[in-house]
Amino acid sequence: MTPMQAIRFRPLALAVLLAFGACGAAAQPGTQQQILLQGQIAGSQQLTGQADGSLHAEFSFNDRGRGDHIIASWKLDRAGVPTDYAGHGNDYMKAPIAESFQVADGKASWRSGAERGEQRVTGEKFYVPHDAPPEFTGVLARALLKAPHHTLALLPAGEAHLDALGSVSLSLANGHTVALGQYAISGLDFSPTPIWLDPQTNTAALLAGGFAVLAERYRPYLPELLAAQARATNTRSSAIAHQLTHVPAGDLLIRHARLFDPRDLSTTAGMSVLIRTGHIVRVGTDAEIAAPAGAEVIDASGQFLMPGLWDNHQHFSANDGALDLANGVTSARDMANDTDEFLERVARFDAGTELGPRVFKAGVIDGKGPLAGPTRMLVENAAEAIQDVTWYADQGYGQIKIYSSVAPALVPVIANAAHARGLRVSGHVPAFMSARQFVEAGADEIQHLNFIVLNFLFDSVKDTRGMARFTAVAEHVRELGPESPRVHEFIGFLRFHHTVLDPTMSVFEAIFSGDPTAPPPALVAISKRFPPQMRRATLSGALAVPPGKEAAYRAAFPAMLHLLKALYDGGIPIIPGTDALAGYTLHHELQLYARAGIPAPQVLRMATLDSAHVSGAEADRGVIAQGKLADMILIDGDPAVRMSDLDRIRLVLKGGRVYDPARIERSLGIAPRP
Repeated sequence: MTPMQAIRFRPLALAVLLAFGACGAAAQPGTQQQILLQGQIAGSQQLTGQADGSLHAEFSFNDRGRGDHIIASWKLDRAGVPTDYAGHGNDYMKAPIAESFQVADGKASWRSGAERGEQRVTGEKFYVPHDAPPEFTGVLARALLKAPHHTLALLPAGEAHLDALGSVSLSLANGHTVALGQYAISGLDFSPTPIWLDPQTNTAALLAGGFAVLAERYRPYLPELLAAQARATNTRSSAIAHQLTHVPAGDLLIRHARLFDPRDLSTTAGMSVLIRTGHIVRVGTDAEIAAPAGAEVIDASGQFLMPGLWDNHQHFSANDGALDLANGVTSARDMANDTDEFLERVARFDAGTELGPRVFKAGVIDGKGPLAGPTRMLVENAAEAIQDVTWYADQGYGQIKIYSSVAPALVPVIANAAHARGLRVSGHVPAFMSARQFVEAGADEIQHLNFIVLNFLFDSVKDTRGMARFTAVAEHVRELGPESPRVHEFIGFLRFHHTVLDPTMSVFEAIFSGDPTAPPPALVAISKRFPPQMRRATLSGALAVPPGKEAAYRAAFPAMLHLLKALYDGGIPIIPGTDALAGYTLHHELQLYARAGIPAPQVLRMATLDSAHVSGAEADRGVIAQGKLADMILIDGDPAVRMSDLDRIRLVLKGGRVYDPARIERSLGIAPRP
């Protein structure tokens, strides 16, 4: 999980079981819920009621050395709306947090590390803390149940609404039956947030992808709740996909385009592309191709036509597919996910019942232990490793991602088993192993540029599962200039082994150069158009800078850009991926490559043909040519000259189906571009 992925988990997209009722009565002392990541226990939330009527929660979880730890107390009025809130602890990236909110004399005021403000209030307005325990989701749900029309204004901005979606009856182990109601809260995310309430309106569950907080008695019913929640979510997604997908009745002809060809980096004006049944049947000049009878014609009016983009590092959930299509991403690589819901989502993408790109699947394998990643594929020996590789291969995965807690001795076992089945091998460099050793053991690719840097810090940083894989890089990367002989030698080593790099530069820009009071640089411009609560959710995510390390942290990201350019100059294949908010971050990732000094046409090739080649999809994707899939984007600009023009996509085609980015954005509550 990266800082941007953590947005979804802080604080209103967590699964949670609350232990008090609709009026905000105190929780039973000692009430505790388990926090699960992909079904594995990762933390807890302790709830207590205080003698003064306030409510108290302590929430913490461990996600590979990262994770929130928040202690908070609050009071509610008779409508269930907060009148007082105080919280402290650390956020997902371990930066300290302190937050407060009060209502006094008709004025609400709030303060946190990310924002501060005040506002006169009349009527009920619900303050949404920037960093809060999962408990607060249930507080909001109960307040909405009591509110007129189940709707409340939010502070600092926005509005929330609660809809009922049906119920599920569970037969508990004690012989009792309980009916849990499924609801959805609108106004917190790009799409409604599901939540489960029991008959007393206590929260039974709020499930967000692989993250859940549940009392032990509900844990056996998690698959049943997830299935019911998925049915409701999929019904909504299918309806939206039907509304926003235009399927031409016959042939489709794009005329008068400026066509970019990543094979020779050329851009040719006056070009036409004829599409039939999802494939390109002819490419030529406007004079060479006449419109067939009954064909639908798109007049490109001299706009830039290029193959659809690839994002080579995603972890699909929620609205990622729609965000991808809105930003011209027609192919993507998922670099670790659950083994159930994810496969169903990919099937919906392929069937057109959910908006999303074509997905190349990479399955993650980690070692067992307290810092293991959120996956069921945890191995301790060769037999388990080979078994997991076999499962992924049998399910149509094309790549194995080795994670940080895998024992170094098992890396060649996994690599050999994967290669025998035709799968690529990549990953985080496991702890107690250098990047050089990882490649020598059979890795074809390395995720994240920091692991290249850590190769040179191996003598002092051997366990890379905790925060040192970020902090040590921030402190020392400026010492590793491209002119360094050992850097030059290692680039030659990577080139000799044909090692591919998935650098995720936007991630490091966010955590090394971020401002806790602003969105990460990748989202500064676009987040202004997000719904209010999503705009707030983009704030923070940066590392806390230790005293005396300010200069090193300021120099860290520029040094990483220099290293990226040196790797490109050294012939290392680079494929762009984000590991962050889908779609928009990819545009910024590509702009960072251009900023590093890589020519814009080469960057476009990386995001199209090179990516297709690495994933083995060059036979049908990566270039606009006869026989290829009709995956392409039409841009009002010229990203081969100005990479920022990628933000001006007019139309997106996936398999000949046509999507309007502006309509997709509207369906997600994103305001139009100025």
